[in-house]
Amino acid sequence: MTAQNDADVASLSYELARDELIQVVNRLEQGGTSLEESLQLWERGEALATRCEEWLIGARKRLEAARKGDDAAGAGDAE
Repeated sequence: MTAQNDADVASLSYELARDELIQVVNRLEQGGTSLEESLQLWERGEALATRCEEWLIGARKRLEAARKGDDAAGAGDAE
């Protein structure tokens, strides 16, 4: 992948990256593409999957932080 493609993937929302990843997987599963095109699709799919994972990790961290905040607030109320 090129630096432009990397920047393009890095700017995608979770939903856009997920939807494009689904399209890439469908195209690969259908077959009929050249080896070079299949490799390009696979590389794009890997980048999109990584982007989705980054979003999910970030969401998990935000949820954990919110839960810790709720726990701390609840502990203060008990005193």
